[in-house]
Amino acid sequence: MRHHRRIPCPAESAGCGAPWSPVEDRVPLGIMSAPSTTPRPAAANSIWPRLEPLLPQVTKPIQYVGGELGAVVKDWDAATVRWALMYPDAYEVGLPNQGVQILYEVLNELPDVLAERTYAVWPDLETLMRAHGVPQFTVDAHRSVRDFDVFGVSFSTELGYTNLLTAIDLAGIPMLAADRTDADPVIVAGGHAAFNPEPIADFVDAAVLGDGEEAVLEITTIVREWKAEGSPGGRDELLLRLARTESVYVPRFYDVDYLPDGRIQRVVPNRPDVPFRVHKRTTMDLDAWPYPKKPLVPLAETVHERYAVEIFRGCTRGCRFCQAGMITRPVRERSITTVGQMVKEGLEFSGFHEVGLLSLSSADHSEIGDMCSGLAEQYAGTNVSLSLPSTRVDAFNIDLAQELSRNGRRTGLTFAPEGGSERIRKVINKMVSKEDLIRTVVTAYTNGWRQVKLYFMCGLPTETDEDVLEIADMAHEVIRAGRAATGSKDIRCTVSIGGFVPKPHTPFQWASMSSPEVIDNRLKLLKQAINSDRSLGRAIGFRYHDGEPSLIEGLLSRGDRRVGAVIRKVWESGGRFDGWSEHFSYRRWVDAANEVLPTFGVDLDWYTTREREELEVLPWDHLDSGLDKDWLWQDWQDSLSEYEQDDCRWTPCFDCGVCPSMDTEIQIGPTGKKLLPLTPVNGMKVPTGAHQH
Repeated sequence: MRHHRRIPCPAESAGCGAPWSPVEDRVPLGIMSAPSTTPRPAAANSIWPRLEPLLPQVTKPIQYVGGELGAVVKDWDAATVRWALMYPDAYEVGLPNQGVQILYEVLNELPDVLAERTYAVWPDLETLMRAHGVPQFTVDAHRSVRDFDVFGVSFSTELGYTNLLTAIDLAGIPMLAADRTDADPVIVAGGHAAFNPEPIADFVDAAVLGDGEEAVLEITTIVREWKAEGSPGGRDELLLRLARTESVYVPRFYDVDYLPDGRIQRVVPNRPDVPFRVHKRTTMDLDAWPYPKKPLVPLAETVHERYAVEIFRGCTRGCRFCQAGMITRPVRERSITTVGQMVKEGLEFSGFHEVGLLSLSSADHSEIGDMCSGLAEQYAGTNVSLSLPSTRVDAFNIDLAQELSRNGRRTGLTFAPEGGSERIRKVINKMVSKEDLIRTVVTAYTNGWRQVKLYFMCGLPTETDEDVLEIADMAHEVIRAGRAATGSKDIRCTVSIGGFVPKPHTPFQWASMSSPEVIDNRLKLLKQAINSDRSLGRAIGFRYHDGEPSLIEGLLSRGDRRVGAVIRKVWESGGRFDGWSEHFSYRRWVDAANEVLPTFGVDLDWYTTREREELEVLPWDHLDSGLDKDWLWQDWQDSLSEYEQDDCRWTPCFDCGVCPSMDTEIQIGPTGKKLLPLTPVNGMKVPTGAHQH
């Protein structure tokens, strides 16, 4: 079993990959991206006849075949706007991605719009595709990505950037946006990493900040109207129309000026008809967007095989390291009745046996108790299980534990204290006491769980060796308490450590990073401390991600346009699947940074271990997440003072800026309604062809 290097959230993990092909076996890079003025074909031909003979020569060929339950293949000629959607990772990681699945379904519901999916191909297939002239293709109808109008790419981590370059090159699209013609698709970046798209500004034509449901429909309308008018003004006019929405960022229309010391002086529009700031999109009424209705059911093993329902979006807990919590504000709950209907229809369609209730902190839904008990009652006596992939320590209780284990299947439980000591948890505003954690884990153990996972970070601002070593004390106490409560020694916990990466639009966007040497030394000390008591240590698993990938992710997360040259250099020297530990090369990134960055008067440390100043212009300051920069700075100062900030969901507003600037408001229940007036399901039928375990 191989493990995906980055952990997008504490509950996320990944699966198996394919072997890495030697770089020296490749056809030279760039051969497929020569500029072309060939018009986009009226009918895109399938490249399947050329692809199929290659598949017996690669690992897990089924991931390239398509035809999954839930997949859609539409008539090319009947569509006026055609999208290729990509999650820039392997099929097994990309297919379950909720964002891509939602957009795929939303777009394909429009009668004159077609959307197909593409994923990163493993290096063994890439080598063969280059040798045989096979372009980047969609898995739905095996059409060349270059034939589409829009190529949308969703980034949840910056370590997918090199995979984007591979896809662009294999598609035969010019690598640089400036070199593209009307014959090339418009490449649009989205996802959380798009809140700072500057490192890939040379390679993408546009970026969308925030929620995508309404954004893709607006982009589709603009493309449809532009094409109906005969494509006036060409590519430049289309991009200008997108930019005028004030919610689509087009990097080519903005110039960046630098100070002599390397800092940014200003980012300004280079033409009068584009906005100075670009705003994020916020979808307010989640009940109006009950997607996915028909979830994709994979043919090959994937990292998550469940029907996932996003029960609310946004978070106001105020964890200072958490970009997702900051940029998705305000909180918007999906009603309990809509959740019930989605689960009913999604399970009937897919045949999945697990329901994941997703959000940044699922147990914070105002009606989570009724939701879990209603679903557990609904599917009592079946093999359907419930899971809360993201659960706060202080929101998990015995009632939830009993409902989640009602049908005898206990999915994994992950709790994320994040920091080992109470002091560091005050710094990051994750106030969970050791007593809270022990009580919560004991609740799980006494309700039948025998293993829990505890997620922490290393390298947090102001962190010391002692803060990290307290993780060992906490893990030891968890095992002691679990054994005492259950009278059994069959108790385990896994301590999982991720490296802290400062992210844009968070209070820690100014923070310095710890060096990989510091991180790795603390992890070594922690491992020794965990194993110092052999009786307890043997019951504690220890998984960690060393400091090197985190530093590179830090370079990419807070980088500016100059970092694009580093990304391209890494890609040209063989960088692929940097989110996978067996493919990531720290030396490749360091060498590229050392070659490229000094020409701009900066270096790798300048982007990573340097603390920013209050008035420094940050690369993403012209991209509006709704958060007030002065508020973020004050919260950064509060963290250094170890001051805790309350959750504004239950207390008076503390002026983060989101609600007034976005013209939005916090939406919470309770609605007072129960789940659904449904009759219980006994021996739930699985539809023909559905996925079974």
